Amino acid sequence: MDLFSGPGGLAEGFSACRDSTGRRAYRVALSIEKDPAAYRTLRRRAFLHKFPTDFPPEYYDFLNGAVKEEPDWGKRHRRRWAAACDETRCLELGTHDASVFLRERIRWIRAEHGGRTVLVGGPPCQAYSVIGRSRNAGNERYNADEDNRQSLYREYVHVLGRLRPAVAVMENVKGMLSARHRGEPIFPKVLRSLRHAGDGYRLFALAPRSTAGLLDEEPESADYLVRADEHGVPQARQRVFVVCVRYDIADALLPELEPRLERRSARVSVNHLIGAMPKLRSRLSSGDDPRAWQAAVRAACELIASHQPAMSQDEERRFRRAVARARAAADGSVPPARGARGACVLPRGCPSDLRTWIGNDRLDMLPNHETRAHMPADLARYLFAAAFASAFRRSPKTFDFPDALAPDHANWRTGKFDDRYRVQLPDQPSTTVTSHVAKDGHYFIHPDPAQCRSFTVREVARLQTFPDDYYFDGSRSQQYVQVGNAVPPFLAWQIARTIQAVLYHHDALSEPSRRGLTTVAGGSSVEAPPLPRAAMERP
Repeated sequence: MDLFSGPGGLAEGFSACRDSTGRRAYRVALSIEKDPAAYRTLRRRAFLHKFPTDFPPEYYDFLNGAVKEEPDWGKRHRRRWAAACDETRCLELGTHDASVFLRERIRWIRAEHGGRTVLVGGPPCQAYSVIGRSRNAGNERYNADEDNRQSLYREYVHVLGRLRPAVAVMENVKGMLSARHRGEPIFPKVLRSLRHAGDGYRLFALAPRSTAGLLDEEPESADYLVRADEHGVPQARQRVFVVCVRYDIADALLPELEPRLERRSARVSVNHLIGAMPKLRSRLSSGDDPRAWQAAVRAACELIASHQPAMSQDEERRFRRAVARARAAADGSVPPARGARGACVLPRGCPSDLRTWIGNDRLDMLPNHETRAHMPADLARYLFAAAFASAFRRSPKTFDFPDALAPDHANWRTGKFDDRYRVQLPDQPSTTVTSHVAKDGHYFIHPDPAQCRSFTVREVARLQTFPDDYYFDGSRSQQYVQVGNAVPPFLAWQIARTIQAVLYHHDALSEPSRRGLTTVAGGSSVEAPPLPRAAMERP
């Protein structure tokens, strides 16, 4: 059961987890999301997972542009579409309607599957995030003690107590560790609530830094923080994950099977995911056409050339070379503003398991891959920032920009927000993808000065490790929000595997007569290997 699902990042990871025979180890019994656009994305993905081997050919026709409109799935595949509609619900947790529905659905799941279930989800995080708290601090009308989002974790705990699953996974932002409500730290209260819900749970940290959390020691608060870039995600994303294992299972768990994520020695960079994508041009917020774009880029090149910052000889050479690439693009053939055929290539340096996860050979085009519109003044700032990053190997701060490129912001030179124009460095993981990417593209400037733009939805989706065949519904802003709020599916898949090992071990001990079988996440019986380390197999 997946609560606060968003577009389905957690569910995607669990759905992709396979047993040794190649069959799904989990079946999603229920996903709940309140945002209509995210819900439509979630429902479509649930429908696609109803096909056991590959998605229907009509879906690829839609993604590849062979048909203009998405098929009516309810007419073409009525039974599977009905099952997806039953599995996913557009409801706001905490409301009367959601409570009534959940009460009945949980009663059915308990009757059908007992405690052989897994609960996952991440309560809304805006009230906990450090950035959100900083913004709210400047709002005289904001009262943190009256922000109901602070207590939405209780809805998760309430379901945990009623469902009494074998395992639960709760995800949230790093700021939850330091957030306070009515003067008291929130995180210890959350841990206590999780520990004492239902039949009682032992709490585990997936990637502890200290020796606490090993064997019988209690994890420290900081141990619950997972750094995604240490686990194959091309993004410096830090999130809190608490794994709750029901006491009857935890008490018999072998130390080597405690849920842990393996750290990887090599980091995955931005270029490993988007380095081979064909070039796209930005669009203009007014009067956009290829010639207008060329004129805007030429003007930006001339402005930057006349206001070049002080730098060493080597830095100046790299800076000028970067600006020259942008000028050559403006003087040559203009790239398209949306992904065309052949844009699905992944760079050779992309790790093989991540390449398998992201790519799909049946795609000729990438969905949700269209550039946003920018003002000519921002094009100049993006071009300067990308050229600066090429020269100095870092993204510029506000004090690095020449006065001629300074925006008309009262706090531009105060240092309060000194990185509001941020280039994503190609040879490093990206910074954290958040829902703020929907506001503007300033924090996700493309490292190629010749493209002079921010990242597309598909590019940030790749940084979040969504498969290329994952289609996001809604307006472009709604799509950015969905991607930014999600759990990286590739990380979720790794979490699902660690939990799979816990559940198989419990089955082997508690049900000798059914050894080799397990049912989790309200799911179907599948054969379990003796030492369960499931191989990944994506449709």
